[in-house]
Amino acid sequence: MKITDIKIFLVDCYRTNWVFVRMDTDEGIQGVGEGTLEYKEYALEGAVRHLRQYLIGKNPLEIEKHWHDIYRDAYWRGGPVLMSALSAVEMAMWDILGKVLRVPVYQLLGGKIRDQVKIYVNGWFAGAKEPEEFAEKAKDMVKWGVRAMKWDPFGKAYMNISNSELDRALRCVDAVRQAVGKGVDLLIEGHGRFDVPTSIRIAKELEQFKPMFFEEPVPPDNLDALSEVRRKSPVAIAAGERLYGRRSFKELLEKGAADYIQPDVSHAGGIWECRKIAAMSEAYYIPFAPHNPSGPIANAATLQLAACTPNFEILEIMVSDVMWRQDVTNEHLAFQDGCIRIPEKPGLGIELREEACMEHPYIPHDLRHYSGQLTNIRPPQTVRYFLEK
Repeated sequence: MKITDIKIFLVDCYRTNWVFVRMDTDEGIQGVGEGTLEYKEYALEGAVRHLRQYLIGKNPLEIEKHWHDIYRDAYWRGGPVLMSALSAVEMAMWDILGKVLRVPVYQLLGGKIRDQVKIYVNGWFAGAKEPEEFAEKAKDMVKWGVRAMKWDPFGKAYMNISNSELDRALRCVDAVRQAVGKGVDLLIEGHGRFDVPTSIRIAKELEQFKPMFFEEPVPPDNLDALSEVRRKSPVAIAAGERLYGRRSFKELLEKGAADYIQPDVSHAGGIWECRKIAAMSEAYYIPFAPHNPSGPIANAATLQLAACTPNFEILEIMVSDVMWRQDVTNEHLAFQDGCIRIPEKPGLGIELREEACMEHPYIPHDLRHYSGQLTNIRPPQTVRYFLEK
């Protein structure tokens, strides 16, 4: 079997653009992958084109060899662009291998240890501004069956936060906690906003609300700073969505910088690299809670990891999405009692619909984190795409 082509699709999804790849073979079996890289989609597209030059004519079943050779020969190793491109094509190769052997990818990684995985929802707060609005939206999630939810209550703060801004953020967290009760997990997002003393101050204030974790309190490029926050924080710290490859996570683990690790399968190096990262963290008794707010193919790949990874703790997922998410793939997710069932189809269990992708071409979008527009994460019309019970 040989790879004959790799096609790239940039698909607008309001918050950013999904970046999908389809890998073709001379035996007619196709694989799909995703490397969605928020706000750097053209750079990612170019990187995939570079990898295409290497991969055409190669056997897609030799996944470890190709990953090794691409990483070795990149010269400029690591970073979000190369690693996201490598993630996308690696996913597609696993998809092909699963289809050849007619088994889900998880079966190739040691077999399933769970039938379903607990989720926490992101994006549930879309459009909310005041604490009372967050509370009402949180109640709706609980009625629907959600048992964990994440959001960033810190407005447009950066590095430090005023007393009035912090008070507003804490009132928001309090309102949500009062609305959902003690039985629902709250996860507080930091988006790498704060300096060390501000992060510690916030963590101490959050303790009263018993969050599951405080995510990415400091920027991702100094693990010593993160380690200092974790050392003084009374609440668990999560991080890793902007780290790439096992070597970065080795440093994070050795420094004791996080209580939960959050590699993203579409950025960190793909399925097998994330499985290796999870195994490393398992040796430290650190739970694996991957970053996963992207598109349907990245979600499908993360579900394969959820099936077979012993220390997989919880899955992030967007609670709703653009109306055309249901059109661009055949994604079908079964949700019940706060969990999503693991799919059983061969490969990643998902197929790309090329014509639908092309109906929603690339549109540039800007980062909203420091503009006060953070909750404008979804368009006026959205769809909950996992409604099966």
